[in-house]
Formats: sequence, structure tokens, C-alpha cells
Amino acid sequence: MDKYQIALLANVRKQLQEWTDQNEEIPHEEVYRFLHSISGTSATIGLNYLGDRSRELMEAVEKNQKKTWNYAELNTFLLDIIKICYQDEIQSVEDINKPIEISEQTANVLLVDDDLSMLMYLKEQFEKQGWYVLATASKEKAITAFYELKPDCFVVDVHMKDCTGFDILSFLRDKTKQLFVPIVMMSVDNQRETRLKAFKLGADDFFVKPLDMEESLLRIGHHIERKQMFNSYLMFDELTGAYNRTYLKEIYSQQLSSYDRLKDPFCLAILDLDFFKRINDQYGHLMGDRVLQAFVEYMKHEIRPTDHIFRYGGEEFILLLPKTNIKEAETVLNRLLDLFVKKVFTHQSNSFYCSFSGGVVEVHNTEWPLEKALHQADEALYIAKESGRQKIVASSQSKLVKKRTLRMAIIDDDSIIRTMLKELLSKIDVGDRYEVKIEVFKDGIEFFESQWIHSSDQYFVILDGMMPKMDGLEVLQKLRQHKRHDQYTVIMLTSRNSEQDIQRALELGADDYMTKPFKLMELEARVRHLMKKMK
Repeated sequence: MDKYQIALLANVRKQLQEWTDQNEEIPHEEVYRFLHSISGTSATIGLNYLGDRSRELMEAVEKNQKKTWNYAELNTFLLDIIKICYQDEIQSVEDINKPIEISEQTANVLLVDDDLSMLMYLKEQFEKQGWYVLATASKEKAITAFYELKPDCFVVDVHMKDCTGFDILSFLRDKTKQLFVPIVMMSVDNQRETRLKAFKLGADDFFVKPLDMEESLLRIGHHIERKQMFNSYLMFDELTGAYNRTYLKEIYSQQLSSYDRLKDPFCLAILDLDFFKRINDQYGHLMGDRVLQAFVEYMKHEIRPTDHIFRYGGEEFILLLPKTNIKEAETVLNRLLDLFVKKVFTHQSNSFYCSFSGGVVEVHNTEWPLEKALHQADEALYIAKESGRQKIVASSQSKLVKKRTLRMAIIDDDSIIRTMLKELLSKIDVGDRYEVKIEVFKDGIEFFESQWIHSSDQYFVILDGMMPKMDGLEVLQKLRQHKRHDQYTVIMLTSRNSEQDIQRALELGADDYMTKPFKLMELEARVRHLMKKMK
């Protein structure tokens, strides 16, 4: 891009910013002159698409009888112009409104390396393959992410500053065996002893740096394919021994067929262990695993041979109760709850108890897909959680209850970027689960001074790294010091040349980061993916 093109785009941005900052209506003639100026200059200096689009909008303005424009109207009208002029921050894409679907088949890759240049480069290369990548330089974040993400492939560097890949692998060794996660280790050290140690600790592959990227991507791709094929054959959750989500679909379908023949209703319940994150935080993930295993063992012992327990994800389980109406199901679930809360768990010299909440629905219609039954039960579960936990709620009791609220915050000092991101978030379909409230803030100080952040709702924050007064890293640090820091899911926006900022953001617990310029569609995909992890 030459200096004349840069100058034109800067002038356009300046005018857009001025319109954003003023509270007055914008005259029709002023908008026309603005587009006329762009259309004439753009074609002359080689910005043909900008010139063509400006002329089309100018013709639309001529036909429009409006005398003035407010900013919201003008922003929508000039969206294509805005995208072009902000392409150094957000890559312009034609199909901005096209929905992005990240399916259950999307591969999850956990990447660990404290060389930020390598981390960023590999993350970019992996994402080009269509994989979702969680990248971190921290041992603690890597371990937590492994438990939460359940990756289809774990790629880790051997030698790092504060620990080694061997340390991480030693800690996760039993877990990787349970989940059959393929492990790839990388190192500049190609000594036989290093390779043997990696394989003894459970590595499935070893890459020598510098990497042959084409070969590395193929080998990782093969590991992912085998892992996903293996998953498709499994009926059971590897950790707990409960049935898995894949088998849930099959059993639910069988129950619908049985109802069609015999007209016996059946019930589906979603059970969620209360305050499970506290157990992980206080006693460690290994203790958390033991609680999950004990819960499933207890349920198998107490339920009928015809009932089915499934692990749905994390600390959530599904219980299918054939030939059971809603009243009978409530009685069964309350009995299970009353007994389970008396079970004592011990960790070293500490003892503690655990409870669960449940939402249950009766299925008596062959037209009910699994998704509808899960939604109804999930709404009932939400009521159980909101009303104090450690209780069972039937779907019929939750019909008139409000949706849960998801608060989405955009913190960026550029008003145009704020507007574009707000439009993007407003178009993301969150289904019936949430009522979404979106707010924009020009800096971190405005965000923390807002009463809007004082609630028990979940928050999703898109945070710019470079801002005056309080930069993104300061905001992130303050959020993670908050007593309810687990309420916040954060994506950090950074520039490509700010490796130290990326490292610091990852250390401070950013859930993901994106480097500018980024594609709006890619940001949308990441937002959708992270939202799936939110309760």
C-alpha cells in the first residue's frame, strides 16, 4: 500500500471518528460529499473496490430522501467502507454475516511452548488446518486447559524456562493414558537420551526443531484422525466409566422407539456437581477426578439395571430413566441426592462433602428430539442452581423462568472498532439459553467504574491490548484478582509485534488471544467455541 492510499484511508477514518464523537445528526449533503470524495480519489490511486463501493452507496444516498442521519444508521449504511478502512485492525471479509459453525468434530489442539515467536507461528499454522488451538506458555495453564479442553492432540516443547515439557507430561501421565490423547514433543535437542525419555513418559511422536512444517502438519493430522476415529468407537467415558455423549444419542433414540410401541414415558435428567471448580482449585484436579469417578460408581450402584448414566461434559451427567414418569423420577433423584450428600471425601488430612443439582424432564412424544429434551432439562437445572443448589427441579416448574443473562463487554479505545464488534456479537445466535446484554467501553477505567459489572452473571470480554489510561494487560490483571474471576471469559486483541504482551496475557489467564489484523469471522468462531465452555 503506497503513501497516497495510506493517507486516504487515514482521512476517511478521521471523518468517521469525528461523526462518532459528535452527538448531533449528520446532514444528508455531508454524507454525499464524503462518498463523492472517496469515489473520485480511490480509483485514481488504485483502491478500486473502495471506489466502486463508494459510488454504489452514493447512488443509494441520491435516492434516499433522508435529511439527516444519526450515527447508528450511518454506521450500518457505511459498514463496507468501515471494513476496508480498518483492515489493518480487522481483515475485511465479504461474507461477514455468514454464520460460523464449530462442530463437535472440530479438532482441539493444546500447544505449549515458552518461545513466543514459535508459539504464535505454530498456532497460526495449526489454525489454517481448521483446528481449534489453545496456546500457552504456562505449565499451570497447560494443565488446567488439558482437563477442560480434552484435546485431540497435545503438542509440547521439551525445554522451557520455568519447567520442562517432561515435567508437564509427568504430571499428566495418567490422565493422557485415560483419555488416549496423542502427545507430540518438540525440541532442538535430538539426542537419543532426550527422545527415549519423551517416549518413556508417553509421547507418541517427537519433532526436531527447526520443524519441517509440511511434514509436521501431516503427522499431527494423522494423530488427530486416529484419536477422533477411536472416539467414534467408544461407548464409555474414559475417566469415569459412564457412557459417553455419542452413545447417549443411540440410547435416546431407542427410548423414543420404545415409547412409540408401548407408550411408556421415560425421563431424562441433567445432573451437575455443585461447586466442583472449588474442589479442583482447593484439592487439585486429581482429587476432582476421584470425585467424578466416585459419583459415577455411586450412581451405578444405586440406579436400576435398565437406567443409564452418561457423562455429558466436565461435571455434568445425564441420567436416562426408562418407564418412569416425572413424579417417579423426582422421587428417585431426591433419594439419590439425599444419600450422596452424606458421602465423605478425604484429601490428605481434609474431609469434605459434595452435592449435585438436577433438572429433569418427562418425554412422552416421539417428535421430541434429544436437543429439545436436553434444553428442557437444562432450564430446570438452571433453576435448581439459581435457587440454592443441592436440589432437583422438574421441567414443568421452570416454564415461566427468565433466561440466564450473558453479559458481553467490548473494551477498546477506537469507537469504530467498538461499533463493529458490537454488531458482530449481536448477530451471534446463542439459542434459547441466554439473554445477551452487550456493552462497549472506551477504556478499562470506564469498565471498572460501571455498575454493569456488578452482578452474578457470566461475562464475556473482548479486550484490546493497547489503550490509554489503563491498558488491556492491567484490565486483565485486575479481572483475575477479582473474587469471582471465574465469571469472566476473556479474548485479548494484540498486535503481531507485541510478543511480550501476548506472553503476559497468557500468564495472566487470557482464555484466548488474536493478533491484528484479524478476521471478523475468525473472531466469531472463537467466541462461539469459548461460549460452549461457559455454564
